[in-house]
Amino acid sequence: MISLDQVVGQPQAITLLRQAIATDKIAPAYLFAGAAGVGRSLAARGFSTELMTQGVPLEDQRLIRYKLHKNNHPDLLWVEPTYQHQGKLYTPSQAAEAGLKRKAPPQIRIEQIRQISEFLARPALEAPRCMVVIEEAQTMAESPANALLKTLEEPGKATLVLLAPSADSLLPTLVSRCQKIPFYRLSQANVAQILTEKGFQHILDDDTILAIAQGSPGEAIAIYELLSNVPQELLAKLKQIPRQPLQALILAKELSAALDTEVQMRLIDYLQYHYWQMTGKRDAIERLEQTRKYLRGYVQPRLVWETFFLENCGVF
Repeated sequence: MISLDQVVGQPQAITLLRQAIATDKIAPAYLFAGAAGVGRSLAARGFSTELMTQGVPLEDQRLIRYKLHKNNHPDLLWVEPTYQHQGKLYTPSQAAEAGLKRKAPPQIRIEQIRQISEFLARPALEAPRCMVVIEEAQTMAESPANALLKTLEEPGKATLVLLAPSADSLLPTLVSRCQKIPFYRLSQANVAQILTEKGFQHILDDDTILAIAQGSPGEAIAIYELLSNVPQELLAKLKQIPRQPLQALILAKELSAALDTEVQMRLIDYLQYHYWQMTGKRDAIERLEQTRKYLRGYVQPRLVWETFFLENCGVF
């Protein structure tokens, strides 16, 4: 069963959460701030489990833990960024199963904030309190963020946990209503421990992935799986910027056709590291960051990549 004891390499965060539980001084809302893949989600699950079993008889604790383990407890709402397709919302895993072509990154939407409000409008059914966890809270636009403010002000007998890279990635008004719990990048030993436990010890032999992940075992696994799913012929072409405009246009077309926009954005981290190691120049790195911003802004991907490759023709 999931507990805070399973979180590796985050002693400060776990101490703060355990102190809150021990003294029964639970804040209405928490911000778990830190890089993806360093234990925020696992800590949120462990924290939810311990809060929802606090003061509950042992037999009832077992039932609550079992339902939480199966992700079907009625008093826990786990909110993920979604895609919108034909009026329906799809999480990334649901979109992949449905074979949807994703042209824009997922985000927390106003409909999901309304769902949270409806969820918290009723009392807890089986546990002492309701719990809401919002993954990638930084993907909220201003409208859903403002709608969430009302819930944070009066959550009732409930606790909300927001997961985000940093306090700066959220509206200050949201941050002011949350108790911040910092999560840090892990040591090499902790990264090696987690990758080995999850069966990804072979990643430890790939210095490039480890360098890009920067102390995030979850990010290391995500990069490994990303590169495994990118056609190797395409990856080889991307490692060498085209020398002629026609080549640039062809590569942009191939890249935008082969990969979803979200995958393209994740690939940018790998290309930035590769180009930096190859040239030591910042120009292409900064242009790739601009490319990421355009893709996030829903600019047509093929046009974005054509611009990048043409601007850098023959640079390397």
